[in-house]
Amino acid sequence: METSLGTMRAELFTDKMPITAGNFVKLAESGFYDGLHFHRVIRKFMVQFGCPHSRDAMSPRAGTGDGPDGTIADEHPANAKLSNEPGTLAMANTGRANSGSCQFFINTVHNDYLDWFTPGPSKHPVFGKLIDGHDVLKAIESTKTDASDRPTRPVQMVKITIEQG
Repeated sequence: METSLGTMRAELFTDKMPITAGNFVKLAESGFYDGLHFHRVIRKFMVQFGCPHSRDAMSPRAGTGDGPDGTIADEHPANAKLSNEPGTLAMANTGRANSGSCQFFINTVHNDYLDWFTPGPSKHPVFGKLIDGHDVLKAIESTKTDASDRPTRPVQMVKITIEQG
């Protein structure tokens, strides 16, 4: 993931989370994410990305869009109890069932209350984790934001490249 603040590399859990990780791979390979901006950054929580309306970094609609294929089914496999630990990629949603689409976030702290297997309303399945670029994640998290948690100086996802192997 090449951003305007540096590059991060992630391992995707395509074996444990085939629907969610597969959706991310398909969108990345199509170029969907290239040129979008991080639209929500909250220190000691997460950085969020992937809304098609964030191509314009200042769009008031950033954070409200779905991917070209709409939403995907919630994925909660018994063999994939992956917690929202620092550096993990998780599916964002509206809080309604089956509302994940193209937006995801990278946890900057352990947000275990977001795990799909814990009690409570928030269910955000983890589908990958950073293996390099934690300094870039920290730089994004440290970006100054406005009252809506939007970076005041845009942070762009220049390009996401999927490497097989």
